[in-house]
Amino acid sequence: MLSSNTQVDERVLTSWSLSTGKRALDCTCAVVLLIVAAPLMLLIAALVKITSSGPVFFRQKRVGQSGEGFQLLKFRTMYHSIENGGPLVTRCGDRRVTSVGKWLRKWKLDELPQFINVLKGEMSLVGPRPDMLKYIETLAGENRNILRFRPGITSPATLMFRNEEEVLAEVPTEEMEHFYICNLLPQKVRTDLNYAECATFSKDCRSIWRTVFAIIKHSKPKATPSRDPFADLKEQWRDSGKVETNE
Repeated sequence: MLSSNTQVDERVLTSWSLSTGKRALDCTCAVVLLIVAAPLMLLIAALVKITSSGPVFFRQKRVGQSGEGFQLLKFRTMYHSIENGGPLVTRCGDRRVTSVGKWLRKWKLDELPQFINVLKGEMSLVGPRPDMLKYIETLAGENRNILRFRPGITSPATLMFRNEEEVLAEVPTEEMEHFYICNLLPQKVRTDLNYAECATFSKDCRSIWRTVFAIIKHSKPKATPSRDPFADLKEQWRDSGKVETNE
């Protein structure tokens, strides 16, 4: 848990953000989705167990609402013997990821166990992605307001930065965490805080549907790319001399 001097400002949230209605939506959807997805989850669990040694689930302590820690659940997508080594952030082409793990990550199926986190009240369907303590502790000022509400399975920042692993693949391994802390994390937090100021039931539903469509779209062959939301970040990083390119 973060220290008690964490400052938050309730003005950044709408009434929906902390409402019992939002919690009721979370619980209802989580129960329905867990029941519907149960056969698929059993199949995934079997595939994970059969194709590589180690546990079915990956558990990692993340920071939740009001700085409280909780165990985030995912299907394991990395080789168990090396999943605790290397950077805490992952990149496209990461050799620690198993063959089944690549498929699970592509379709975001490794996230299914997080509906259990939702039922337990540790997460919401829509909210900022929960991060690790070492990263949350780097936030300062208004950015710490992100701790005012439950982390979520998806959010506007999740959608905007859904190609995060591909961007990190362009960053040297030794610079990945610094790039994440100084560039990606603050932008993701600000995006989700801006959303919190106007969050409603309908906007949460829209975020959920946009997430589904984004997953389906990402699985298809890429057409002519639209403007890269990371373009400015990558340009700033290259100008600083942190990223070497072959251009």
